[in-house]
Amino acid sequence: RKKKATMPNAKTKKGASAVKTAKQKPIGTVTHYYGGLGVAIMKFSKPVTTGTRVRFEGATTAFSQTVSSLEYDHKPIDVAPKGKEVGMKVEDKVREGDHVYAAD
Repeated sequence: RKKKATMPNAKTKKGASAVKTAKQKPIGTVTHYYGGLGVAIMKFSKPVTTGTRVRFEGATTAFSQTVSSLEYDHKPIDVAPKGKEVGMKVEDKVREGDHVYAAD
């Protein structure tokens, strides 16, 4: 009987987190941070354009900002291609492994 009582709870928790994860799926990850420059190197899982609002989240990171400029191979670009590492000036400190989300 305990299994029957815990299984619906487990399904509810799993279903709830699955919905939350689907709604807030990361669009990228921080791969490096240059503190002196305030620049984050990120790898996106889908194309991101300048003007897009993004949110950074990690163990000690939580802030949003608008993508004002992107660079690839030290050249300015308007769209960060999927799977390429691009640089972006950030307003606050980020850390390697922090996730990047599309902000609403």
